[in-house]
Amino acid sequence: MRIELEPGALRLARGQTLKVVDAVGSTIRCSEGSVWITEENMPRDVVLEAGASYRLSRKGLTLVHAFGDATLALA
Repeated sequence: MRIELEPGALRLARGQTLKVVDAVGSTIRCSEGSVWITEENMPRDVVLEAGASYRLSRKGLTLVHAFGDATLALA
């Protein structure tokens, strides 16, 4: 798997999955494409489209999966 890094951005290719651990309180912003987010022990998943953001609310593992090529920021 290859994840391209730009200043302040993560680029995921279609089908790539990013694992984020213990990032509770961090915000994921999707600036291009769309991603699926699932947090450990969270009963619902989230789909982010370009221009949307989501604040992580759980400790543990979070998976961010790109439906197509996507650009994200994690802050």
